[in-house]
Amino acid sequence: MRRCSGSSHSPPGEGISGTRSMEWRMGQNSSEMPETITSRDAARFPIVASCTLLGLYLFFKIFSQEYINLLLSMYFFVLGILALSHTISPMMNRFFPANFPNKQYQLLFTQGSGESKEEIVNYEFDTKDLVCLALSSVVGVWYLLRKHWIANNLFGLAFSLNGVELLHLNNVSTGCILLGGLFIYDVFWVFGTNVMVTVAKSFEAPIKLVFPQDLLEKGLDADNFAMLGLGDIVIPGIFIALLLRFDISLKKNTHTYFYTSFVAYIFGLGLTIFIMHIFKHAQPALLYLVPACIGFPLLVALAKGEVTEMFSYEESSTPKEVPGASKEEPTEASKKEK
Repeated sequence: MRRCSGSSHSPPGEGISGTRSMEWRMGQNSSEMPETITSRDAARFPIVASCTLLGLYLFFKIFSQEYINLLLSMYFFVLGILALSHTISPMMNRFFPANFPNKQYQLLFTQGSGESKEEIVNYEFDTKDLVCLALSSVVGVWYLLRKHWIANNLFGLAFSLNGVELLHLNNVSTGCILLGGLFIYDVFWVFGTNVMVTVAKSFEAPIKLVFPQDLLEKGLDADNFAMLGLGDIVIPGIFIALLLRFDISLKKNTHTYFYTSFVAYIFGLGLTIFIMHIFKHAQPALLYLVPACIGFPLLVALAKGEVTEMFSYEESSTPKEVPGASKEEPTEASKKEK
């Protein structure tokens, strides 16, 4: 959680995962498996994030901040519309009447010809998706013209939900490596240097949620914000999602670890806000979120004697074969090929 007077912007190093996930989705069908973060990826993530953050800091020092933010605004304008459209689509489907004329479309880009033809983009959508895209475009134009904090938060929430949906941890150990590395990253760049705060104030993009502190005084025109980077939502979020899947794997019809980690996240976030207001200084949220999100579920596992089960749980990137299930019958196409 960071505090910033005037315009508030979040450090980009923590928000890269959300935009990367959206770019990945554009080239994949929704039925594809989410991208799994391995232990090697987790170990490298803080280094990549640090290089990105430092690179942006140098960019803002060398080049005109106005032109950089103009390019970033257009980039996140497109990504934000796509992310928000995908997020609101399930909710909007409830409002369409049964006789709504819903037509199917396909956007296909290929490279080469004949046997060397390769798909670059294969995106299927329908009329309902186009309606959601139109509504999201209204929010996008609002953000592009006004940079209003409500439009910023709508895009930020959409990026966060897409990030948690499309990024998976394969086991708890990988989650601990990722959270531990970003714990050090966050503390160093907030307390050790002025790099993160400088970039946060210069970076105009919806990669943070902002909370107006003068809302009662100025209403919707508030301009004094506290901010929460999307990395402080997505990174703990994918760990909490992993614990939910672990709960399901135990087949006890309880979500003990999910609820514990969710409460731990709220506790850590509340502690961040409390410390920020006490010391009147920007705080690295992961300093409080990481010990809470890892410590609370670990204490529950110790109390229940399930530590071994927790750390031995691992997800496979390929669907497992169900015992006793019959093998897939050859299709007509495959028979003809033979």
